Amino acid sequence: MSLNIGIIGCGGIANGKHLPSLEKIDEVNIVAFCDIDIEKAKAAANEYGTREAKVYTDYKELLKDSKIDIIHVCTPNSSHKELTVASLDAGKHVMCEKPMAKSTEEAQEMIDAAKRNNKKLTIGYQNRFRPDSQYLHNVTERGDLGDIYFAKAHAIRRRAVPTWGGFLDEEKQGGGPLIDIGTHALDLTLWMMDNYEPESVMGSTFHKLGKKENAANAWGSWDPKKFKVEDSAFGFIKMKNGATIFLESSWALNSLEVDEAKCSLSGTEGGADMKDGLRIHGEDFGSLYTTQVELENKGVDFYEGEKVDEAFVEARSWIDSILNDTDPVVKPEEAIVITQILEAIYESNQTGEAVYFDK
Repeated sequence: MSLNIGIIGCGGIANGKHLPSLEKIDEVNIVAFCDIDIEKAKAAANEYGTREAKVYTDYKELLKDSKIDIIHVCTPNSSHKELTVASLDAGKHVMCEKPMAKSTEEAQEMIDAAKRNNKKLTIGYQNRFRPDSQYLHNVTERGDLGDIYFAKAHAIRRRAVPTWGGFLDEEKQGGGPLIDIGTHALDLTLWMMDNYEPESVMGSTFHKLGKKENAANAWGSWDPKKFKVEDSAFGFIKMKNGATIFLESSWALNSLEVDEAKCSLSGTEGGADMKDGLRIHGEDFGSLYTTQVELENKGVDFYEGEKVDEAFVEARSWIDSILNDTDPVVKPEEAIVITQILEAIYESNQTGEAVYFDK
């Protein structure tokens, strides 16, 4: 059985992640490419498409093709809901890039559309598919750490502000590093804890370094006049069972503690962190221990012997969930909680008060 895929949005995330990964999967044909810039759609089709691949500037025309089974939404955050709902209503399965949506209300509309059309929906949190993430999830799922009651979600860059596309545009993105990279760290943390019931959130965001002229930056200095989002954001999250999470995210921060898409966990039986490789620690026979887990080229059978590419593993897993009619690894009911918490951090910053969720 083969599946036909259409790509909506042929920019950096499509060409850097989705298309190279899908191209490696035998059961996949990439047959349609859509972008408001027709040249981007043509270029992607020439490199990754079938001989008969079609290009579009209007996604509604693409969705009329009944031969397309799956849509990958690779556009700015502001359009995720519109494109995902339309694709699901057109009878397609959907992989939508992270974050799920700009708001919880939009994310719920996406879930509702998937349910009423009996189609699969997943969100692009590829960091779950890294070898260290897979190993640690197995550890927590087995209960080795006991009851995880405190965690940190790490997404800190010293100076790595993305200056291209719409990253600095609040209207298109809905936020800055919190919604861009903080979302990955929070996804990993909640997944490891298997806890998706927040009780309250307190948050702060800052636009401090983004105001600087001629700043040092990995991708060249940013234009302060175009830097419309926060450069740092922090959240204190209390879950209904009492567990507590601290979320830190920044594109630019005067800090030498730099970690991205990682988490630290503290449980009743042990702890773990991803800050210096993967470390599991606890006590045994009356003594403390720390184990450095060696993960080189392990944990992914069909990719053994090569550097593990989490984007490919994500794509392979997603396609398998459709072929085998199983749940995707990243469920939309999990992803909406991430959106809910991120939205609450922004709200708390504006009001200066904690945001409480329904009990």
